[in-house]
Amino acid sequence: MVIVLLWVLLGFLDPSWQEVSPTLAPMAREQCVRGQACDPRHKRDAGGRGGVYEHLGGAPRRRKLYCATKYHLQIHPNGRIDGSLEENSPFSILEITAVDVGVVAIKGLFSGRYLAMNKKGRLYASDVFKPECEFVERIHELGYNTYASRHYRTAPPSPRSNRRRASAERLWYVSINGKGRPRRGFKTRRTEKASLFLPRVLANKDHEMVHLFHTSHLYREKVLKAIGQAERRRQKHSTSGVKSTGSVD
Repeated sequence: MVIVLLWVLLGFLDPSWQEVSPTLAPMAREQCVRGQACDPRHKRDAGGRGGVYEHLGGAPRRRKLYCATKYHLQIHPNGRIDGSLEENSPFSILEITAVDVGVVAIKGLFSGRYLAMNKKGRLYASDVFKPECEFVERIHELGYNTYASRHYRTAPPSPRSNRRRASAERLWYVSINGKGRPRRGFKTRRTEKASLFLPRVLANKDHEMVHLFHTSHLYREKVLKAIGQAERRRQKHSTSGVKSTGSVD
C-alpha cells in the first residue's frame, strides 16, 4: 500500500513517471474509466442518470401500431391518416424514433411522411419533421401505449392557480375510432380504446415488403402505382357523392 501511494505521489511531482513505470499506467486508465473523468459526456444507465442519452437519435424501431379498435395506424403519401383492417398493409409499417426523453417521432416507411397533429387537433402526414411531429409515448396496462401531442393540449378556461391549471390540463392523443378514422385531439381521452395502441413487431411478410421496397425498383413502382389508382378512386367516389347530394337538394 505504501509503495502504491509513493508511485502516485511521484506521478504528481513528475508526469514522466508513466514512461518509466508502465505497470501503474493501466491503473490510472482504469480509474479514468470508472470515474468517467476523462469524458464529460458519459453514458446514462438504465435509470436515466448521468450525461447524454445514447439511445436518442439512434436506429428507429420498426413497428405496426395496432389500435384497440382493431385497426392498424396508416400514414399515406398524400398526407392522409387512417386505420386499416388489413394485416399486411405497407402503409402501416412505421419507424418510431426517440427524439427526446419519452418523446418519439413516427414515420411511415413506405410513405416517407411523419405523423403530425396541428393546433386544431387534426392528424396529418407531414413530408418534413417539425415540432408538430413530436409525441409523448407512455406505456400503460396490458402493454398498450398512448401517443399524445407534445405541443398541443386542452387547458381549463379560467384556472385559479398555476398548480390547478397544470393538474387540469388534458392531453390530445393519437386516436383511431371504430370506423378507422382519426379523431380530433381535443375529443380524445387516455382511457378510451381508440387511444390505445399495441406496438407489434413486423411479420415475415412485412420484412419481405421492406426488403423489396429498398432493393427492387419495379416493386417500388408497383406500390406507387397502386397508391395513385386508390387515390383516384377515392377522389372519384367523393366527387360523385357531392354531386348526388347536390341533385337531391
